[in-house]
Amino acid sequence: MISYARQDQEDGTGSSAAEQHIAPAPRVSVQAFCETVETAAAVQSAGEDRRLDKAHLKIQMGGMAAAIEAYRTAPTPNVILLETEGRNDILSGLDQLATVCDAGTRVIVIGRVNDVVLYRELVRRGISDYVIAPVAPLDVVRSICGLFSVPEAKAVGRIIAVVGAKGGVGASTVAHNVAWAIARDLALDSVVADLDLAFGTAGLDYNQDPPQGIADAVFSPDRIDTAFVDRLLSKCTDHLSLLAAPASLDRVYDFGAEAFDSIFDTLRTTMPCIVLDVPHQWSGWTKRALVGADDILIVATPDLANLRNTKNMFDALKAARPNDRPPLYCINQAGVPKRPEINTSEFAKAIESQPIVTIPFEPQIFGAAANNGQMIAEIAANHRTSEMFLQIAQRLTGRGEAKKPRNSFLGPLLGKLRAK
Repeated sequence: MISYARQDQEDGTGSSAAEQHIAPAPRVSVQAFCETVETAAAVQSAGEDRRLDKAHLKIQMGGMAAAIEAYRTAPTPNVILLETEGRNDILSGLDQLATVCDAGTRVIVIGRVNDVVLYRELVRRGISDYVIAPVAPLDVVRSICGLFSVPEAKAVGRIIAVVGAKGGVGASTVAHNVAWAIARDLALDSVVADLDLAFGTAGLDYNQDPPQGIADAVFSPDRIDTAFVDRLLSKCTDHLSLLAAPASLDRVYDFGAEAFDSIFDTLRTTMPCIVLDVPHQWSGWTKRALVGADDILIVATPDLANLRNTKNMFDALKAARPNDRPPLYCINQAGVPKRPEINTSEFAKAIESQPIVTIPFEPQIFGAAANNGQMIAEIAANHRTSEMFLQIAQRLTGRGEAKKPRNSFLGPLLGKLRAK
């Protein structure tokens, strides 16, 4: 139906996290022909969005007339974005554009006439989408990306990046336990990608020692496809898989900014949820992984260095992702005996955002889980920390807890009757 340009605002992005998921566009060429500077500015801002990072966008003024003139002598791109003023201008202009437009080109029209009869006529003429002006950048992003995703794929390929504000804050532990909660409690097929190739701990935490992992993919970019990546996955549970790091020092792990792009793209096509365990470093590829994620969780401990780093990361990532909800953060290892700490209210005041949860310092239970290769929920299912990990999982995925069947005193009797 018609893509209405104005929606209720929630979290500053236009809808809830679950509804807002927009799959990135592939490498396509997009040319926009605008009538107003306001629309041109919105399209320009949309072109800077992470989901259009691979698209090549060009903006011109002049609307329909400029588009018709441009394509008399030049081939048309994958997508044409047209702004037009009146009803008659739309239909007559499209008829002329059809004479110079290549068959495979998709056309998005931005207009000011809100009329279902007009919309049906545009669809009959082969228009891919009609957006009511004035438009916001996210309207443009949604419309372009929507051309290349099928309805069944809207919930597929959500990337969640977890990173520590400082080394040693327990970000990997949080990432692995949250992924466990997403897979077990929310019944969402998930994969954990351990991006710390030299010192990653995901294999230890899940008690896995796979012969292959993410290093085989990142060092063989020409071989990456769905079948190849599937062979590298180690199955932890029915719903959780692991793309493990080698955690060895027999080679140096220096990567370009786009080293993991094809791996993430492939995982998006096969897994509903991908949790990235991002090491604490600031390089081209780590920044790209964080900016390109659908949601970000920063893990910090309550001290001054963590507060500074969380603030810097929060502000930088928020600015780099203007059409996404801001990063989320949690405080870990709170309440260490005899350690002076910055309290949660002061932390939240500096970040200008409340933490999702504050995880208490529990050395005995976390130490036992780490040494046994287990998750907290495996050794203490009803522990308050397990509930916190589930709470984080729900916030990051936008999903409620999966309903569990209630136990009944008639259950055993009914079971015997069914068996008969």
